[in-house]
Amino acid sequence: MTKIYPDATSALNGVLTNDMLIAAGGFGLCGLPERLLDAIRDSGVTGLTFASNNAGIDNEGIGKLLRTRQVKKMISSYVGENKEFERQYLSGELEVEFCPQGTLAERMRAGGAGIPGFYTRTGVGTEVAKGKEHKQFTDRDGVMQTYILEEGIFADLAIIKAWKADETGNLVFRKTARNFNLPAATCGRICVAEVEEVVPAGALDPDQIHLAGVFVNRIVPGAPYDKKIEFRTVREREVV
Repeated sequence: MTKIYPDATSALNGVLTNDMLIAAGGFGLCGLPERLLDAIRDSGVTGLTFASNNAGIDNEGIGKLLRTRQVKKMISSYVGENKEFERQYLSGELEVEFCPQGTLAERMRAGGAGIPGFYTRTGVGTEVAKGKEHKQFTDRDGVMQTYILEEGIFADLAIIKAWKADETGNLVFRKTARNFNLPAATCGRICVAEVEEVVPAGALDPDQIHLAGVFVNRIVPGAPYDKKIEFRTVREREVV
């Protein structure tokens, strides 16, 4: 049975439901599953929880779904570039669970490995630690330290963006897009990968594959893409 679907809507057919927990890859505007996010918006599902490093910016990335009020909760690290996110959070319309970047990536990785929880020092003594179990362990230097328990993320659906895929679902990510897309892919019960190029099975160098096809259920070609820039900064021209 082929894993390749003609478009994002068909790739998500039978998968989307209200009140899902979705793990989404991407970092800023880099490595976003744009076509899949558009298809989720157009489907009309609501009450969604997203585990994602950030929510894009206004009208880009998950920001599109914030505009349509389809997102109930965000589990995120960085939320500073999205005014609608800020407005909904401050008005109490959006629930937000702040999570340090490294901890979020590890929570996804843990979920993908079947690990329900782990202890970390990150966040101890901050708002992040409130309500979480605290426990003391001896660190590598023999010093007793306090750690907090963080739970692995087990998502109903993972949506990710890759550079290349072969027909069996083996994926190669490009540069920065590798960081959150890879752990997000592993923690979803179903993983749908949006890719720039699909090549025949055997065309990828096995040593260059970042994610094995066993983790990928469906593939959708998404090219062509426009390169979006969060902040465009230019130098003033020197007067000669």
